[in-house]
Amino acid sequence: MSAVDWLMLVCLSVLWGGSFFFAKIAVGEMPPLTLALGRVAIAAALLISLARATGVTLPDRFGPFLVMGLLNNALPFSLIFWGQTHIPSGLAAILNATTPLFTVLVAHFATADEKLTAARLAGVAAGFAGVVVMLGPDLLRELGTAVAAQLACLAAAVSYAFAGIYGRRFRGEPALRVAAGQLLASSALLAPVVIVLDRPWLLAPPSATAWAALVALAALSTALGYLLYFRILARAGATNVLLVTFLIPVSAILLGSMVLGEALAARDIVGMAAIAIGLAVIDGRVLRLAR
Repeated sequence: MSAVDWLMLVCLSVLWGGSFFFAKIAVGEMPPLTLALGRVAIAAALLISLARATGVTLPDRFGPFLVMGLLNNALPFSLIFWGQTHIPSGLAAILNATTPLFTVLVAHFATADEKLTAARLAGVAAGFAGVVVMLGPDLLRELGTAVAAQLACLAAAVSYAFAGIYGRRFRGEPALRVAAGQLLASSALLAPVVIVLDRPWLLAPPSATAWAALVALAALSTALGYLLYFRILARAGATNVLLVTFLIPVSAILLGSMVLGEALAARDIVGMAAIAIGLAVIDGRVLRLAR
């Protein structure tokens, strides 16, 4: 990965780190499926408008985008939002950080150029250990108390892994077209399910705070986030783009420290160091320089 790739990955981690916060606010007043539909539909409308304004053509074949929308949006968003109604956001973030572990395994069997190596596996393990250390022992005590919700978050991580591999087929296409096509397809998948199961027109109207959280979730964490995601995926591959899940807790803690004045704990420093070591090992340049 180049310096530009790493910079985009850090920016993506900030955008996606905020998604757990925004979702936790909104899911208290909106059912998980309705929240997932609102997230992708608003983001799709924003990106389609941007595509029209910039002259980027939209896809004319939606079959591949339906698969991508299912694996990367409809299924994992619904699972994570439902999981967050039963477990803390921090625990959901830990479980989400298993995504690179699943990705390196799927990539090993499904690709010819992202094979599993000892260094890559060690780097992923170090990064995941850093996430666990940083989020602390209190959240680890929650493991096993809401097994179904935790399994749902793990299933979402597996879905993201397959999405990362499947998304390689969109290399060479503009990131805006791919992101808009994926979000439009996932909106089409979720809409009939929400109409049948949630019937949102019968629910109490959400508060202004919940609406603001939904709009931020759609505009920042989804529309802008997926523009970066597909750009990194095309440049650096599935395993590298999904390393963002390690950086999400780092972004959240650093933002809390810089913006809200929250103190950094010793475990935060240790966890960040472990993540940095893991990312350096996966990147490979440090090992090549040592040799």
